[in-house]
Amino acid sequence: MSRVKLSGALLLTMAALLTFGSCLPKPSTVGGGINITVYGFSIMKEVMEKAIYPEFAAKWKREHGQDVHFTSSFAGSETVTNQLLAGAVGDVAILSIERDVERLAQGGAVTSNWRLLPHQGIINKTPFIILVRKGNPKGIHDFPDLARPDVGLIHPDPISSGGAQWSILAIYGSELKKSEKQTGGDDQARAQQTLQSVWGRVISTPGSAREARTQFETGYGDALITYELEGLLMKEAGAPVEIVIPQSTIFSEHPAVIIDRNVTAQERPVVEAFFQYLWSDEAQRAFVKYHFRSVTDESLNDTNKEFAKIEMPFTVELFGGWQRAYPEIIEHVFRDQVQKKK
Repeated sequence: MSRVKLSGALLLTMAALLTFGSCLPKPSTVGGGINITVYGFSIMKEVMEKAIYPEFAAKWKREHGQDVHFTSSFAGSETVTNQLLAGAVGDVAILSIERDVERLAQGGAVTSNWRLLPHQGIINKTPFIILVRKGNPKGIHDFPDLARPDVGLIHPDPISSGGAQWSILAIYGSELKKSEKQTGGDDQARAQQTLQSVWGRVISTPGSAREARTQFETGYGDALITYELEGLLMKEAGAPVEIVIPQSTIFSEHPAVIIDRNVTAQERPVVEAFFQYLWSDEAQRAFVKYHFRSVTDESLNDTNKEFAKIEMPFTVELFGGWQRAYPEIIEHVFRDQVQKKK
C-alpha cells in the first residue's frame, strides 16, 4: 500500500481541486429567495440535509417571508478546506478540525475573528470508537487489541481526512491517559509504540471517514476507528456491527466558519442568521438526534440513550490544542516516525 507524505498533500491535489472545488454555483438570490452554499466534512451530511437545512428554511420563511435554499458539498475535512482555498464558492464551512479553519484564515478566505464565535466556533462533538463485526469475533476491546496480527484495520487517510487525524490522536492520547493513571506519568514511548503497532495493521486508507465506513460496510476489514455517530447510524440501519468503547478516547470537536471572501453584503444577513442558528437549541437538539453531542447544553445529551459513557475522555487540549497537536503528533510522531516504518 503506497502512502504520500502529509506535507506533499496540497501539491498533489491542487490541480484537481481547482476544477472540482469550483463545481458548486455561487450563492445567489433567485425569485425572492436566496441560496446558501455549505462545504462540510463527510459525516455532517445526514443531519444537515435532513434536519438543519429544512428547519432553518422553515423558520426563516415564517419570520421573513423569504425562501432559503441550500447547496452542499461533503468530503474529507482537509479536502473541503483545499477546495475552498483553491477558489470554491462556499458561504459556510463545517470542518472536522480547528486547524482547517486556521488554514482558511491564513489563506484569506476567512477575515473575521472566528475565535470570538460562540464556543470558539465549535458546533458539536463526538467521541472516537472502534467498530467491529457482529459478535466481535476478534475479541477487540481497546485500541491496543487492533495491533494483533490477525486484525485488518480500515483507517481513513490523514492526508485528506480530519477524522483520520482525530483517530491518530485518540490512539496516542489514550495510552498517555492510561499510563498517567497507572504510573503517574504520561509514557510517550508507550503511546508511540501502540500507534506504530496499530498502524501496522491498516489495510486500507479511504479518503474520508464516510468512505471508510462505506468500505467497512461492504465486509472489508475486521475493524474501523471512527466517530461514534457513524457506528450508531450503522446500527440503526441494521448493519451487523458492534461498537467497542475504548477505556480512554478523544472527543472530536467540530468548528464552523463563514467564508467571508465569498459572502456579499446582500447575502450576509441570512448567511449570518443561518450560521448563528447552528448554536440554537433547535439545531443542537437536531445534532443530538443524529448522534452528535451538544456543546451548548450537556443536558440535551441525556436525551440520546445510545451515547456511550467514556471512562477516561480527553480533548485535543491534552496535547496543547491543535497548534501543538498537529506539528508534534500528526507530523513529528506519525508522519516522520510511525508512517515511515510502515
